[in-house]
Amino acid sequence: MFRMPGVVLAAATLTLATWAGAAGAAAAPPAPMQTPAPPIPTPTVACPPALPIWGQVTATTATSLTITYTMLLSPPCGYDPPMQVLLFTSRSDAEQWHNPAAQALTGPERNGTVTIGGLTPGTDYWFRFSEPDGKKDPYVIGGPARTTDQSVCTATATVDNRWIGGFTATVTVRASGGEPVQGWRVSWRWPGDERISAAWNGVAETNGADVVVRNASYNGTLAPGASTTFGMMVWSSGAAGVPTLTCGR
Repeated sequence: MFRMPGVVLAAATLTLATWAGAAGAAAAPPAPMQTPAPPIPTPTVACPPALPIWGQVTATTATSLTITYTMLLSPPCGYDPPMQVLLFTSRSDAEQWHNPAAQALTGPERNGTVTIGGLTPGTDYWFRFSEPDGKKDPYVIGGPARTTDQSVCTATATVDNRWIGGFTATVTVRASGGEPVQGWRVSWRWPGDERISAAWNGVAETNGADVVVRNASYNGTLAPGASTTFGMMVWSSGAAGVPTLTCGR
C-alpha cells in the first residue's frame, strides 16, 4: 500500500506531542497548599499596681456613717461613678459579701462623700465598694467604724497646764440621761500632730489621729447626773487644746 510521507510524518508528530504533553503534566509539581494566617492576638492591658478605689469613714452619728472616697483608676483598670457602697455588721460578712446591712450610691464625682443612714446606734460596720451592675471590688474592706450611742453622757475637757510642746488636760464625763450609765467611751479626732503620752482613770486607744478613751474598771458606772473624770498628758507642736468630744456607751 502506498502511503504519503507527509501524512505519516504529521501523525507521528501529533503522537509525539500528545505524549510529551502527558509526560509534562505528570511531572509538574503539585501546587503548594496555602497556610491560613495566624490570628492577631488581642492586646493585654497592663494595669498599674494601685488600688482602683479608696475610701475612709470621716464622720459618724448615732444612725449614720459618712465615707469619703476616691476613684483612683478608670476602666479597664478601675471604675467610673457612681459606685455602690455596702455596709456589713461583721468582717466575715464583708469578706463574703453576705447580708449587707445598708447601702447607698455615690454621686457622679470621682472624689466625694456618701452618707449612709438608718443605722443602729453603737454598732461596728465594715464597708465595701461595688458597681451598680454587681461587679465587686476585690480589694477594699474598710472598718470597723462605729456609730455613736444615743446621748447617754456628755464629755468636756479642760486644759490644766501647758508648755512648749505639750499640755495636760482633764475630761469630765457626766451621765446625762435618765438611766445609769454602765460603761462609757469618749472619742475625738486630733486636728494636728497631737499624741497622748500618758492617761489616767481611763484606758486610751489611738488609731492615727482618732482617739477613744474607755472607762477604767472602777469608774464605768454612773448614776443619772453623776460624773467622773480622766486625765491625759499630750505632746503637741501646736496650740494646747482638745477638740469636740463625743460620749457614749
